[in-house]
Amino acid sequence: MQKQEQIENVSSSPLGISSVTVHAPATIANLVCGFDVLGLALNDPYDVMKLSISETPGIRIQHNDVYNLPTIPEQNVAGVSLLEMMQELDSHYGFDLVIEKHIKPGSGLGSSAASAAGVVVAANHLLGNIFSKEDLVRFAMAGEKLASGVKHADNISPGIYGGITLIRSIFPLDIVSLTAPPMYVAVVHPQIEVKTSDAREILRKEVLLKDAIKQWGNIAGLVAGFMKNDYGLISRSLEDVIIEPVRSMLIPGFDDVKKKSVDAGALGGGISGSGPSIFMLCEEKNTALKVEKIMKDIYDNTGLKYHTYVTTINNEGIKVEVNNH
Repeated sequence: MQKQEQIENVSSSPLGISSVTVHAPATIANLVCGFDVLGLALNDPYDVMKLSISETPGIRIQHNDVYNLPTIPEQNVAGVSLLEMMQELDSHYGFDLVIEKHIKPGSGLGSSAASAAGVVVAANHLLGNIFSKEDLVRFAMAGEKLASGVKHADNISPGIYGGITLIRSIFPLDIVSLTAPPMYVAVVHPQIEVKTSDAREILRKEVLLKDAIKQWGNIAGLVAGFMKNDYGLISRSLEDVIIEPVRSMLIPGFDDVKKKSVDAGALGGGISGSGPSIFMLCEEKNTALKVEKIMKDIYDNTGLKYHTYVTTINNEGIKVEVNNH
C-alpha cells in the first residue's frame, strides 16, 4: 500500500531531479560452474547512460556509439525494461534516454544487462527510489528476454546489487548478495560474436547425474570459498563439467588461455557469460597482469583482434550521478 501511494504521488507531481547519469558496469555471469545462478560486477568496462524525465509521454532513445542498436523502445533492451517499469506507474511522464555503450554487444560481458539494469536504476532514482532492488531486477529481466529469449538475472543482479550475487530462484525472485575476498580479474574479449541465444541452443538438454552431483559440489564450494575468503577453495571449485565443454568449442584459443593462466598462478576462470570473452580470477594484481600478457600472446598468434582488461570486482554496482542544471 505504501509503494502504491508513492507511485501515485510521483505520477501526480513534477520531480525535483530532471536527469541522472549512470555508469552501468560489465558483468561476468555463471562464474564457471554457476550457470544462470552466479554473477559478479566489474569496475571496467562500463556503459554511460543519461536519463531525463519529461512531461512529454513516451520513451525516446538516442545512441551515442557505433553499434547501430535499435532506438524503438519495444526493440531496445533498455526501452523494454523501462516500459516494464512504467506499467506499474500511473504516470503521464515520459523519458529521454541517451546511451553510450562501451561494453560491446555479444561480448559475453553483460552488455544487454548493463542497458536493462542501468535504465531502471536511473528511472528509479528520478522517481524517488520507490522500487526495491528486487523490483528493478524483475523489470530489467524483460530486457534480457528480448536479448536472449530467456529471462535470467545472473548479469542484472550484480549490476544492481554490486559485488557477487547468487540467484537462488527466478520465480519467485530470491537474490543473495555474497561477500568475497579481494580479487583481480583478467579478461580477454576476442572480437568475434557469440550470441547468447545461439550459445543456449547448443547446450545439452539432459545431463548425467554424476555430472550434476559434481557441478552442485563446485557451486556450493565456490559460494563457501567466497564467503570464507578461502582462495584455495575458490580455485578448486572453478570447474564446469556441463556447460564449458560444449561452449568452449565456439571460442578460439580457450583451452590454451585457461591452462597457461592457471599455470601462471590464476585461481581459475572460464567463459564469461555465453562468451566469447574469457575471464580469470587472480589473488594478486601482478598475477592478473601476467595472465593478461598470456592472453595477448595467444591472441596475437591467432591473428584475431581482441581487447583485454585487468580490473577488480565492483562492489557498488551501478553508479548514479545527479546532473546539475
